[in-house]
Amino acid sequence: MKKLTLISILVFCSNGWTSNHSDLDPTINKHQSEFENIAMQIWDLAEVGYQEYKSSKLLQDSLKNHGFNIQNNVANIPTAFIAEYGSGKPVIAILGEFDALPGVAQSASPFKESYKDNQAGHACGHHLFGSGSAWSSVVIKDWLIANNIKGTIRFYGTPAEEGGSGKVYMVRAGLFNDVDVALHWHPGSVSHARPRTSNSNKSAKFSFKGISAHAASAPEQGRSALDGVESMNMMVNLMREHIPQDSRIHYVITKGGLAPNVIPDDAQVYYYVRHPKRKMVENLFERVVKAAKGAAMGTGTEVSYEVMHGNYPLMPNDTLQRIMHEKLSDRGGITYSSSEVEFANEIFKTFLNPSAEIGDQKNILPYETTHGYGSTDVGDISWLVPTGGARIASWVSGTPAHSWQAVASGGTTIGLKGMKLAVQVLSETAKEIYLNPSISIKAKEELSINVGNEFIYVPLLGDRDPPLDYRN
Repeated sequence: MKKLTLISILVFCSNGWTSNHSDLDPTINKHQSEFENIAMQIWDLAEVGYQEYKSSKLLQDSLKNHGFNIQNNVANIPTAFIAEYGSGKPVIAILGEFDALPGVAQSASPFKESYKDNQAGHACGHHLFGSGSAWSSVVIKDWLIANNIKGTIRFYGTPAEEGGSGKVYMVRAGLFNDVDVALHWHPGSVSHARPRTSNSNKSAKFSFKGISAHAASAPEQGRSALDGVESMNMMVNLMREHIPQDSRIHYVITKGGLAPNVIPDDAQVYYYVRHPKRKMVENLFERVVKAAKGAAMGTGTEVSYEVMHGNYPLMPNDTLQRIMHEKLSDRGGITYSSSEVEFANEIFKTFLNPSAEIGDQKNILPYETTHGYGSTDVGDISWLVPTGGARIASWVSGTPAHSWQAVASGGTTIGLKGMKLAVQVLSETAKEIYLNPSISIKAKEELSINVGNEFIYVPLLGDRDPPLDYRN
């Protein structure tokens, strides 16, 4: 088949949108071209966490041109910003991400291939997330003006969601203290607005220091830092038998030496620890730390570690989720054009374990509480501010997140159609809240019950500064 590229996305850009008419539709359509172009520029840039300078600027410049007041470099993060319009209550926050993932550079093709000189790719669809949320913020702003509605709309430009916990630093800085409701969405391979929980997560880089020497002629003079890393990994892997089944622990060796005949004196391993409960994450993390210290003792090396990020689990809010589900169901799913079906058929062949049917994304999943085993820094916000979210089909059905296939779909109109549906759902939900202030009051009451009177927010990442170089 003919490969789909960034150029070809413009050929069938407006085909097949599924939409029930709303008074917001003319405004949504008015700004469509602008934010689709921004999304594709951010897809093309593929900037990783805390290095999204150009991507952040694209969004800031657009929102400034639409009359938003911009606060940049917030929470001591150069790429984090807040764009605000309006005054008074309620204050509705729309969250937007824009960081890419390293190691998944991919063209907008259903065949695996590199893209330019990129080392990263938008394998989680944050180019759509950030651009769509900004688009929705502009739509809401225009609606507030046209209807003389009092209230404040804020777009939060939140960098480094992928392992950098950008939102946590923004929460810690008090930037959400006066927010009444937070709304977000995320690309996926299905569409739903379920009250979904997630795993809490804490990560760290463990650095081992040893003594270098000639590996053949003087091995007794050396102490291998890599031995420390490998010993730690073995102990943690043995530990897996003795942890709760719904835990997740993963690692990559980020530094292990450069030549086999030189005993490495410097090695590093990067760990993620996850569990649905925050307290269990803290417990498991301490066991991993003990394994690291034991590995150092056993190999004659030294170890230190740096906590890189930490996220709370998502706290679902039924009050907000039911509204988002209603808006999503009213809008319906997405119909593919013939070119998109052709793309989907090709990319479907690349899946190791196909778990879905090839075809359109017309279905909206039923409303029920579910758990996702991934993690997000939206979780910290959701324990302090009533938070509602949706997952919108922006990839070919069955596509796993953090895959080259997700990058590819996100670079075509399949991704753009998902983004537009997200804009419709976010905008309609925000409109409902502005028209019915009792919604935010009810959502706050629900949150208060869910977190309990004894809850005190303490970030899992402690008091460290944002790790602006964590992707280096």
